[in-house]
Amino acid sequence: MKIIQRYAGIDWILFLATMPLLAAGLISMRSFGGESDYYFTRQLFWIGISIFVFFVFSLVDWRFLRKSELLAGFFVLMSFFLAALLVLGQTVKGAASWFDLGLFSVEPVDPLKIVVILILAKYFSRRHIEIANIRHIILPSLYVFIPAFLVFLQPDFGSFIIIFLIWLGMMLVSGINKKHLLAIFLIVIVTLASAWFFVFKPYQKTRILTFIDPARDARGAGYNALQSMIAVGSGRFFGKGIGFGSQSRLEFLPEHQTDFVFAAFAEEWGFVGALFVFLFYGIIVWRIFRIASLGRSNFESLYGIGTAIFLTAHFFVNIGMNIGIMPITGTTLPFMSYGGSHMLTVYVALGILMGMRRYSRHTHPDDAETEFLGPR
Repeated sequence: MKIIQRYAGIDWILFLATMPLLAAGLISMRSFGGESDYYFTRQLFWIGISIFVFFVFSLVDWRFLRKSELLAGFFVLMSFFLAALLVLGQTVKGAASWFDLGLFSVEPVDPLKIVVILILAKYFSRRHIEIANIRHIILPSLYVFIPAFLVFLQPDFGSFIIIFLIWLGMMLVSGINKKHLLAIFLIVIVTLASAWFFVFKPYQKTRILTFIDPARDARGAGYNALQSMIAVGSGRFFGKGIGFGSQSRLEFLPEHQTDFVFAAFAEEWGFVGALFVFLFYGIIVWRIFRIASLGRSNFESLYGIGTAIFLTAHFFVNIGMNIGIMPITGTTLPFMSYGGSHMLTVYVALGILMGMRRYSRHTHPDDAETEFLGPR
């Protein structure tokens, strides 16, 4: 009985909705055979660790995260690790994004996304009424710009896009002035135009140009995008069946256990399987928004919204590049793609959310005196 009461705060619908997605990723890896057995075994290990951490974190009272000093410490620590990556990081696929620890590698940019959500949630929870003041747009933007710029220098353009979408989404829900929003978009356009001429490396420019027209370099930069679209299309309505995905089994589809796991899955399970994947992601995001709407304070609500934006951004960017409507950025698909750092980060984010749910209210009070002036 005590165990049941202890975990009563967990949203079991949300948690159970992640299980079919984990199974879909594992089944896809297992069906490839050969080297994929290595990924399958390690993925099982990381899933076990991540679920264990999820339950542990769900028991914690996370109200201590409202302390600005603590979040500032996390921010400095993560910025330090990102700066160290530029010197000490292991270069994989052209990006120095990993610390090689021997038995496994760690990618600091994944936990950074949680830190960004927490910092923005803390900032806007006390200032969303004053958001019309341009100062309350510039300051949180600077908090995000520093680590995002370090990520961009690695260069990890996929993670940079996710951090940008988290920032943009949380700015929108904070009640930003439309004129200020337009100004921000103009700044972003000017920044991207400048980056094209002075920052982007040749291979990054090629990826963008190939995204516009993959056939321009079908055997080079456009190869991944074309093979992914072929895999998704060849699955048709019911798919080719488990183990009969020719694009992945014959190694035409690259990175079929990470970046293109959805294409590999869709080839074997077809349109029907893809619909079920969309359904379970929809359930997860719906439950997160529901938890956010019942947050104890604006901080918990904004954290929940930020977590939903984080998962949704990963989902749409990854699916988009799998079906050819977005450039290839190396963005993983939550719960399905191989990768310990990302899997652990996702379940940490959800575990924190479950911990916050334990002290949520059935209705969301707007205690302005406590929320904006602080405790007496």
